[in-house]
Amino acid sequence: MTTATLTRAGGSTATGAPRRGFAGRLADRFGGGVLQVGLVLLALFWLIPTLGLLVVSLRNEEANNASGWWHIFTAPAELTLSNYSNLLATGFTSSFWNTVFITVPSTILVITIAALAAYAFAWIDFPGRDALFLIVVALLVVPIQIALIPIARLYGALNIFGSIPGVVLFHVAFGLPFAIFLLRNFFVGIPKSLLEAARMDGASEWRIFTTVVFPLAKPAVASLGIFQFLWVWNDLLVALVFADTANQPMTKALQSQMRQFGTNVDILAPGSFLSVIVPLILFFAFQRYFVQGLLAGSVK
Repeated sequence: MTTATLTRAGGSTATGAPRRGFAGRLADRFGGGVLQVGLVLLALFWLIPTLGLLVVSLRNEEANNASGWWHIFTAPAELTLSNYSNLLATGFTSSFWNTVFITVPSTILVITIAALAAYAFAWIDFPGRDALFLIVVALLVVPIQIALIPIARLYGALNIFGSIPGVVLFHVAFGLPFAIFLLRNFFVGIPKSLLEAARMDGASEWRIFTTVVFPLAKPAVASLGIFQFLWVWNDLLVALVFADTANQPMTKALQSQMRQFGTNVDILAPGSFLSVIVPLILFFAFQRYFVQGLLAGSVK
């Protein structure tokens, strides 16, 4: 058991166990199985809206209008896949793949470019490094809205307005400042002795980056990948401005369905569930790395 030495007013010292805060005492009292059960219940409560959306997507419009989704527990025969068949008949499949073709390249490009730039800002000494990094940090506060019109005019001149590459480039440009800032702060926490040992062995900067730095940065890279994937997957504003009808992602397709068929729940519900389930699968698949990336650097 660790002890703590307390200095009294008269100069004498007293040795004893350090005082624990209210949160620490509460965790000791209700820790173990009770705490785990509580966390599981909290997670299940958090998933209730997703479960409700799934049930609504599997019920026909008449059943949804007649009762709430929880009625399915007493009438499971109402479940049907016809809503998804109707959704595919509207051409939603192409919007799904457009979302994939926009999100995956945007995530990979941001991670690749940001990792290289962050390594340069962290471990390569070049003229103007600090000034350039300050510019990158300043770009974090630039809102997307002020760039919509200038970039739209630029895309028009380059003849890429409305195309998938144009949407990807926009997401990459506005995703890089945060990505560089996040990875640079992680890279500077890597012990310098590792890099110096690699340089003494004759390794080039590229080899140091690929064999030493980047493998150690897997938690930070996974966290960045999840953030960037979710931002692009759920984006609506950029899609509304820069994607035409042929290249629209799911968010824009669902928005157009709401405008045309405001009560068409049998189309909106399965489309919304498809747009939600992919990020959920991604998060649960990489949640271990995500937590490690968020805690990286918090403990020395």
